[in-house]
Formats: sequence, C-alpha cells, structure tokens
Amino acid sequence: MQKDVSGVFNPGCGDFQPADSGIAPPAGTCPVPPWCAGSAVRERRAARRGPRGQDGEWGPGAVSWRTDNLAVAGAPALPSSHNPEPGLREKEAGLRATGVAVCARAALGPGALWAAAWGVLLLTVPAGAQRGRKKIVHVLEGESGSVVVQTAPGQVVSHRGGTIVLPCRYHYEAAAHGHDGVRLKWTKVVDPLAFTDVFVALGPQHRAFGSYRGRAELQGDGPGDASLVLRNVTLQDYGRYECEVTNELEDDAGMVKLDLEGVVFPYHPRGGRYKLTFAEAQRACAEQDGILASAEQLRAAWRDGLDWCNAGWLRDGSVQYPVSQPREPCGGLGMAGSTGVDGGADGGVRNYGYRHNAEERYDAFCFTSNLPGRVFFLKPLRPVPFAGAARACAARGAAVAKVGQLFAAWKLQLLDRCTAGWLADGSARYPIVNPRARCGGLRPGVRSLGFPDAARRLFGVYCYRAPGAPDPAPGGWGWGWAGGGGWAGGARDPAAWTPLRV
Repeated sequence: MQKDVSGVFNPGCGDFQPADSGIAPPAGTCPVPPWCAGSAVRERRAARRGPRGQDGEWGPGAVSWRTDNLAVAGAPALPSSHNPEPGLREKEAGLRATGVAVCARAALGPGALWAAAWGVLLLTVPAGAQRGRKKIVHVLEGESGSVVVQTAPGQVVSHRGGTIVLPCRYHYEAAAHGHDGVRLKWTKVVDPLAFTDVFVALGPQHRAFGSYRGRAELQGDGPGDASLVLRNVTLQDYGRYECEVTNELEDDAGMVKLDLEGVVFPYHPRGGRYKLTFAEAQRACAEQDGILASAEQLRAAWRDGLDWCNAGWLRDGSVQYPVSQPREPCGGLGMAGSTGVDGGADGGVRNYGYRHNAEERYDAFCFTSNLPGRVFFLKPLRPVPFAGAARACAARGAAVAKVGQLFAAWKLQLLDRCTAGWLADGSARYPIVNPRARCGGLRPGVRSLGFPDAARRLFGVYCYRAPGAPDPAPGGWGWGWAGGGGWAGGARDPAAWTPLRV
C-alpha cells in the first residue's frame, strides 16, 4: 500500500481522503500517517511485487511509502475534536512544521510515537539530497529485529541433467526470534517485473510448482537454511531466482543466478537468413535442442572467439551479433555500435537494441548445454540421402542428431570428425576440435555446408542415442542391401535395407 500523505488516511472508513476534499474523519479518530497504520511498517517492494490482492498475505497494516510523496504544504490539519493530553500539543506543532501529522499517545501508544519520531528524523535531511532521486525509508517499531537473507555472491554453475544447490540462509538482527512459522518462497525472475513460482514452504508444508515438481526441495541444513536443491537441471532453469523469507510482517529477499555450462550457436532455418520473428526464433531453438541465448551468454561466447556477421534474436528481445575479427561488412573496423568496453580494434558485440518482435525478422542465437546421451557419426556402406538418415540411425537405436546436440557434442564431449553428415533439420555439418587446413580452416568450430538438396546430395549422418537406449547393432554394423549380389546388384529400395556388418 503506498499513499500520498497530502491527505488523510482514515482507518475508520478505510478510505484515503485528500486534504482539500472537505471530508473530516469521524469524531474520536485522528488522521493516521502511513507509519502509524500498523504495528510494524516495512518497505514491501511494491514496485517489484505489485498489489497483493485480497488474501492478506502481508497482513494488516503493512504499508510502504517514499519520501518524495510527502507534500509539506498539503499536510493535513488535526480535527477540532482532537484533544491531546497536556504537553503533546507543542510536540505536534513541531511535527506539523515538518509536514508530518501524529496521533495522540492514547490513540497510538508510546511505541507508535517512537516510530513516528524516527520517521521525522529520517525525513529531516537537506532538500537537495532528495532532489532527483527516490529515497526508500524503512521504519520499524521496537527492537523486534528484522529478518536478513543472505545468498551466494556471483552465480552458481551447473549443467543440463545435473543437481545444484541454490544457496540461501537467513538470520535475525535480534536473537529472540525462533524459526517457527517462517514462510520460505522461491520464485524465478522471467521478466523485470514478472515472477514464476518455484517452491513454497511453511512449516512442514512444502510445495513445488509447474516443471519444478519432483525436482525441487529444501536442503534443510539446520535452522536458518532456506537453500533450494534443484535436480535434473534443464535448459529452461537458467536464470535468476529470488529467495524470500517472511516472518509475520518482517521479510527480506536475496537473488541467486543459476548459470549453465554450454555453448551458443547461431541458427537460421532452411528458408534462409533473416526469416524469424522473435516467437519463431524461440521455436527454432527449441526444435534444435536449445533455448534463445541471453546477452550474457552471447558476450561470453564472443570472448571465447565466436565470430558471426549476422544479427540474431536473444532471449530479452534484443538483436545482437558478435564480431571477433572486425571488418567493414560487419559493423566496420571501429565497432562503433559495440556494447560495453569490449568493442574497438579487437571487435565486440554489435547491438541493434530491442526490436519489434512480431514484425522484424532476424536469425537466432541459441544456447544448449551438456548432453545426457551421446552423438556419434554413422557412415553406412554407402552415403545416404536425407530420407534414409532416420532409418540409418534407427538401426543403431538412435535418432538423427539436432543442431544443438551436435554443437554440445563438439564443445562438451570434444567430438571431432572431418566428415559432413545429415542433421535433423536437413542441414549438413561436421565438428572440428583440432583445426587442420583440409577440414575447413584453422579455427575450431562446427562447419556448415548449408541445406543441400536432400534428393541428390548424399552424406553420412550424425545420430544421437539417449542414455539407456540399447544399441541393436554393437560393434561394426552399418546399413546396406542384402542379397541379389550385394553392392553389385539387387534391390536398391531403401525400405529393403538391413543391418550389415561393416
């Protein structure tokens, strides 16, 4: 709740009445400034959370306010029915001089007056110090001790399929508090002002939400431990998480960033370059076993040597591309459009900013992480057309590998093969860990031959076998035609192929 105090907040009516409305509070009541509205007042991070609805999650009287909302000229006057005890009138007159209205000791009690006095002390700062910025003021009553949340600095790193602990601990500034009745809540930041529920715990009651069910649980390493254990990490788990601890009206929160080991790769479909809207780029990355990369991931890939002169979508809706070797067609030699301090003679990340995600079209920068299975190259007795690639992999208990799977195998499993093969999207590529001149140049990477004619161009195929999937043809088995003279004759219908030892 955030109120402009240039008016009267009437607790009897539950209304906020502007000072010039002519509406006086009922007899026997007095105008209550925000810090008098509850037993303990704390900034509720309203800008982050927004209104809380009807469930009373924060409890009654939880109020937030900002000093830039105070208007001295519009401070409310006390009603004529207000008759404070002797000695308080002078104090009230002094407080009114600072634009603050207070209540009688009988109405508020000494604790609330103590809080109001602290509010006055916090407000009496030079006007120039408040100009041009918003100052958040926290006012607490008594010495109850606020809860303090501590999370890991920097970030925690895992990989797809791994198990990670998101560290979070809390304690109280006063030692009198126990840990009973504490509410722990984990959320994931999906947008600057949007959160997704991950896990909630209140005493013995625990609940995980959505895709985190069955994967998230509290570590429970003694009192004050709110750390979350996340199992079978997925690509979608990448991002920032908030750990929030609430005890009655006291709460605090901390952030933990979960990063993943992986690789960023540029992608465009068969239709050509600059054909994807933002939503289409998201789907294209998902179809190739990836997600849209973040700006941080793209910058890290650029530091590792990624050089790509085609702009692509990132997960925040911006369009960027990395250039390790500056050249005129790729933003010029000076990289005037580079972000940060990394641009210049050594290149940088060129940033087009945030683009219209439904109308403008670009490529995509995707991110993928460690593979639970294995990518391998299958060379049949004869190269296969794209139509036969799926049958060739199926004979080995596998499926045609996706682009993201090949990149992950190259980066994380050090797959090195100087032979092009079909991939699931109809492209032909091959991974090079140890560069050599006859294998596409002197830089490591995944070489691409584009999207060859599926009917005429014949290659081997890169297959992906999921963990636990059996290999029906272990050892040296491939695909070919049996009977009728073998390769010298016989049926050439791919439907008649059978596994043959090679």
